[in-house]
Amino acid sequence: MKFEFFVAMRYLQAKRRQAAISVITAISVVGVMAGVCALVVALAINNGFRRELEQKLLGASADITLVRAANDGIKNYEPLTERLAKLPHVTAAAPAIYEQVLISSHSRAQGVVIKGVDPQREVHVGDLLLRLREGSLQGLSATFPSADPLVVGKDLAKSLGVFVGDTVLVTSPQGYLTPLEIVPKFRHFRIVGVFDSGFYDFDATWAFTNLGAAQRLFDLANIASVIQFKIDDIYQAESVAGAIRQAAGAGFETSTWMEQNRSLFSALRLERLVTILTIGLIEVVAALNIFITRTMMVMEKNRDIAVLMSMGARQRQVWAIFTLHGLLIGTVGTALGLGLGYGLAWLGDHFKLIPLDAQIYALPSVPFHAQPFDGLWIALAALAISFLATLYPSLAAARLNPTEILRYE
Repeated sequence: MKFEFFVAMRYLQAKRRQAAISVITAISVVGVMAGVCALVVALAINNGFRRELEQKLLGASADITLVRAANDGIKNYEPLTERLAKLPHVTAAAPAIYEQVLISSHSRAQGVVIKGVDPQREVHVGDLLLRLREGSLQGLSATFPSADPLVVGKDLAKSLGVFVGDTVLVTSPQGYLTPLEIVPKFRHFRIVGVFDSGFYDFDATWAFTNLGAAQRLFDLANIASVIQFKIDDIYQAESVAGAIRQAAGAGFETSTWMEQNRSLFSALRLERLVTILTIGLIEVVAALNIFITRTMMVMEKNRDIAVLMSMGARQRQVWAIFTLHGLLIGTVGTALGLGLGYGLAWLGDHFKLIPLDAQIYALPSVPFHAQPFDGLWIALAALAISFLATLYPSLAAARLNPTEILRYE
């Protein structure tokens, strides 16, 4: 064991007459531990929300969406879909129709978004239809004498009071013109499945039918509202969208998952930055405790320092002793904080310790996702702050004049 490290370790074991220093040292360790733990847990929550929202939003929607700039629908969409599906980085493409409708059952009614899809291609660009808790995907391709098939979200089914096999009335605001007025168009649909995405906005306001049924409901023969695409790298969405737009020709526009959710993910990034800055102040307070502890110890140990220097200890060694002492405090506090922080994050995620109102937050509980890289940079930052807090006291100790201190001993 090196001389400097040995002395630094000895100074951690304060004697009775140095109880005040021992208490402040313990407070410093707890301060570092609290700061590191709080930052790990806070970033785990931030990462958890980001991961859950990305998985649910990106899983439920396409990476890139192609639409007509004039919003007049995409005619002859099949050959265009097949041609664009062959572009580089595109892994799947599917046409769809989106419209707002009113679904009613008995005395209950609710406005929803109905999406007409090709079930076999839709599951390759979005996974909502793969999360069925009741019914089957094949039900969307079934035919009934007086109704079309419909898959609804679990919260929508609950609010309407319907189950698989029930029939609902779907009313489209795009009606037909009579000599007297415009009459809304309606059709009957049979519930063939209930999906559970875990995301309240989808479960409460979305419904799926097949593309043919949607075209009949909205009088859009051989027309699709959009063509959706899944790509192999979601972070290349901008460049791939440009290639799709160019291949589609004039009159088309694209939107990416980043554009559709820009405000949400920007808010999460800002929240992450604010979290780091505010909770990082705990580390600053812990650093002040380390600074005070080192200053008091230099004043308490000036005679020991003088003896060591008179026996041949160099200024660099004295500086190293007190610097190592401060770093030991930072290291112990950081290790305890990382262990406690990651432990709390695991417990919170595994046992769902903090429930949420899904209607407000879109998630049933607070998600935790502690990333190893976050722990690495938090530990390095805590040790760097601890090191900076020891610089001045350590330099002051190294510059003491042993002759003046020992003159009257």
